[in-house]
Amino acid sequence: MNAALDVLAAACLITGALLTLSAGVALLRFPDLLSRMHAATKPQVLGLLLVLLAGALRLRDHFGMLALVAVFQMATAPVAAHMIGRAGYRAGMVRRDLLVTDELAEKP
Repeated sequence: MNAALDVLAAACLITGALLTLSAGVALLRFPDLLSRMHAATKPQVLGLLLVLLAGALRLRDHFGMLALVAVFQMATAPVAAHMIGRAGYRAGMVRRDLLVTDELAEKP
């Protein structure tokens, strides 16, 4: 049973690390602020959750603390991304030609 949990933990750890690596690569490759924000939030959060799951499977005594870290990350990442996106829009760092709809544009 312990060997199976260790293998599952290793698989979660490797998958989480690859997702986090893909988020880092996407930060360098994507063309504008909003695309980079998307890359920085979704795969990074999923990668962190998989790493935390791997830690919970391996360190069974600290499950509560790891769950608390996961809940805090899931509660704060969307708020932080929203605030960064709004600040970037107001600073003019968003490429408007790539937007499908512009809900923040001032109406005439």
